[in-house]
Amino acid sequence: MKAHSDTARMQVWHAKSQPGQIQGFAALCQRGLHECPQLRAGPWVAEGALPNRISVFFLGVLLFDEQHIIEHGRLLFFWQHGGFLGDEAGEIRGGDGGHGEKIRPSGRVSKRFPRDAPSFALASVLDFGFGLAHSVMPKYIVTIGLEVHAQLTTQSKMFCACPVEYGAEPNTHTCPTCLGLPGALPVLNAAAIEKTILTGMMLGCETPPLVKWDRKNYFYPDMPKNYQITQFDLPLCIGGGVPLYDLAYPKDAQKSIAKPGKVVQLTRIHLEEDVGKSTHYDKFTTLDFNRAGTPLMEIVSEPDIDSAEEAFAYLTSLRQILIYGGVSDADMEKGNLRCDVNISLRPEGQKELGAKIELKNLNSMSAVRRAIKFETERQAEALDRGEKLIQSTRRWDDDRGETTLMRTKEDAHDYRYFPDPDLLPVRTADLVAKMKPQVPELPHEKRARFEQDYGCSAYDAGVLASEKELAAWYEAAVAADQSVPAKKIANWVINDLLGALNDRSLNLAECPVKPEALSALVATVEAGKISNNQAKEVFAEMFESGKPAAEIIKAKGFEQVSDTGALEAIVEQILAANPDKVAEVKGGNEKAMNWFTGQAMKASQGKANPKMVTEIVRKKVLG
Repeated sequence: MKAHSDTARMQVWHAKSQPGQIQGFAALCQRGLHECPQLRAGPWVAEGALPNRISVFFLGVLLFDEQHIIEHGRLLFFWQHGGFLGDEAGEIRGGDGGHGEKIRPSGRVSKRFPRDAPSFALASVLDFGFGLAHSVMPKYIVTIGLEVHAQLTTQSKMFCACPVEYGAEPNTHTCPTCLGLPGALPVLNAAAIEKTILTGMMLGCETPPLVKWDRKNYFYPDMPKNYQITQFDLPLCIGGGVPLYDLAYPKDAQKSIAKPGKVVQLTRIHLEEDVGKSTHYDKFTTLDFNRAGTPLMEIVSEPDIDSAEEAFAYLTSLRQILIYGGVSDADMEKGNLRCDVNISLRPEGQKELGAKIELKNLNSMSAVRRAIKFETERQAEALDRGEKLIQSTRRWDDDRGETTLMRTKEDAHDYRYFPDPDLLPVRTADLVAKMKPQVPELPHEKRARFEQDYGCSAYDAGVLASEKELAAWYEAAVAADQSVPAKKIANWVINDLLGALNDRSLNLAECPVKPEALSALVATVEAGKISNNQAKEVFAEMFESGKPAAEIIKAKGFEQVSDTGALEAIVEQILAANPDKVAEVKGGNEKAMNWFTGQAMKASQGKANPKMVTEIVRKKVLG
């Protein structure tokens, strides 16, 4: 690399495949220091190497002018974990206040560089290069566990008769029991227990013969009793697992699933009461106790998740199963599905898990994914600096794209659990027997049936089975006319119906086209009465007006001519006028028959039945 006083041009090759190339990259950086003396001085070198686990090369050419400000540059990071696994693009750009910034893909500034020397351009390269050249790159194993809280779809609260209603006027659904007033006694909600047991059955859990409830003591404004009634050592469900469906992964990760068919193991599912809702303003906080006492399942996974993408798939798959079972609405926007993430890093080869860091305030599945990616990087950088991580709870700030410390995490003994003296233990044998017949067909089971019974592709079956309402809509369309191929209806649902709904931001319940109407349209196409292109035009009007296909076809004059005599007359005219094409067909070029069909469609203004035209041409030319 050669440095010039006015313009320096540096080219670095792809250092992915061979160790020798990586060493060459480090040597290139060292030579740059030697040939450009002003780079050897200054705080940017003294800062030390950036995380050793990252190797970096510049893609293309890095330019900086005589004021030493970067005009163009892009970094590609390769994360070192048992070899190069994936990549992540980042960008160097000029920042405010006389500094440059290295930008993560999330848009967050991860490092600031002084812009008063050409070091700004090279500092990022040199830091990474020397870290790569002079030390062994540690590799970290990421371990993730999720605690998912799902509100149950019961009519009343867990320990009292107050109704459960989302969006009600604040503090209108309360009573002495859910407000924790002296002398009020809790009474168990049988429906909540049954729905939790059903959830356990759907997820392959075991239900112990005897369960009980405990008091978990902690103090917070939205906890009216200063303790929560939950389950400690005898929960309703133990073990089990959540299958990760391929289409549950983020779309950008579906083609590179690390462990297809993985099942994330569960520790337990316990049943407790939800807390009230705190709303924080600039100078005050309001409390709404309508939610306090709502039946709440906590589904706790083993530390069995390896990446942000798997966590996303876990939440999506679990949500599908809960909705299929009718046990929860599982709507994160309404707060009836919430998630806490436990994440730890440890050096490769170490069996003991690292310090568990809990992440809270995750209000969407995409937020969970972003928070895990940020926290993984934050912990790895801390470990690279030799810091010791401690068990703690951190809050995700979605606007800033980072986590901040809330508190050091308490252990179980800090909550002073003890059995609730107001609630007797429950024997579960009769409840288990009652719920067994109510276990529904689950998404993966429905997907397999769609493939086997309806001839759907694995992808189409996965899309149709991903939502309970969509699967029911599709099966209603199939049942409306058994003569219509189910696979053809699947194509229309996935390619046309879902596209129209998405374009107009409608859900399936708002769809103006009923299952029977779509089935009738597809039947018309299969009968050869209209072409596929005409059918798409008809469908678009069906979606806008809600009119049946037959009415629209008649109004547009799309009825195809199926009269054999009329079609034969058209074909005979075309054959007589094109003897050369007839000779081609007779000579063995049967594809030329499509030309005659096209000419017949033109002559009939698109009303000729194409299937009948092709048959007539074949009969008259080939005999």
